[in-house]
Amino acid sequence: MSAGTLYVVATPLGNLGDLSERAAHVLGQVALVAAEDTRRTRVLLLKVGASPRVFAVHAHSPQRRLEQVLTVLERGENVALVTDAGTPGVSDPGALLTTQAHDRGIPVRVVPGPSAVAAALSVSGFPADRFTFLGFLPRSGAPRRELLAATAASRWTTVMFEAPVRLVALLADLAAACGGSRRAAVARELTKVHEELRRGTLDELAVYYEESPPRGEVTVVIDAAPRHAERKAVRVQDSAAMARALLDEGWSRRDAAKRLAEELGVPRNEAYRIVSAL
Repeated sequence: MSAGTLYVVATPLGNLGDLSERAAHVLGQVALVAAEDTRRTRVLLLKVGASPRVFAVHAHSPQRRLEQVLTVLERGENVALVTDAGTPGVSDPGALLTTQAHDRGIPVRVVPGPSAVAAALSVSGFPADRFTFLGFLPRSGAPRRELLAATAASRWTTVMFEAPVRLVALLADLAAACGGSRRAAVARELTKVHEELRRGTLDELAVYYEESPPRGEVTVVIDAAPRHAERKAVRVQDSAAMARALLDEGWSRRDAAKRLAEELGVPRNEAYRIVSAL
């Protein structure tokens, strides 16, 4: 018996009218839908008159749940993989099921459609011929600082997701890393009733959303770095390497910062911040 097909199906960001005819057809024909949020998916299935079985497959699903879905596929039945909204596998756990299907020789097909990344880029007005997508940034620590620094130096437009309750903190951190005058856009509730696109500097956006707390799904688009910002980022990286070497040799933070300022022409307060971050 040949295996069934795993269909990776993009679903609307909000407006159910964005569901493609092909997606509706596939959802109506499969035996099972593997859904990140079964409640939202059942609303969509009701709209298209489909009644397959629905399994929850999300970041906290045990391996045995994935095995159940894979067993359905291996006995020749078709399965659709959907996420909360948009395209599965983009900042959600869908890639795990897809990878295991590939590993077992199960056919995987895509039913393309809405994507918050592409939608936000298209209306942001920033160049999208090349861009970097960072998903949700780590909430703290060195991994967050590294991605903020990468965004500050990037020659390409950068896109990231954020929870509404953490948007102001993200914008403030971006302003500190990139400079408050860097241009950005916040796309909120795309395709929904309260859709909003707000462009401005990072400082302006941080102030606005501090005064008007956001709700709903949020995508942030940051313009590419000007050339001088790239040079500054390289200088900071060189300074960090030198600071690490000095600290490893037993220099105090104060003396290491003083040496950085003298050798590399880094302002004293900036040199101390670099040393203190190590």
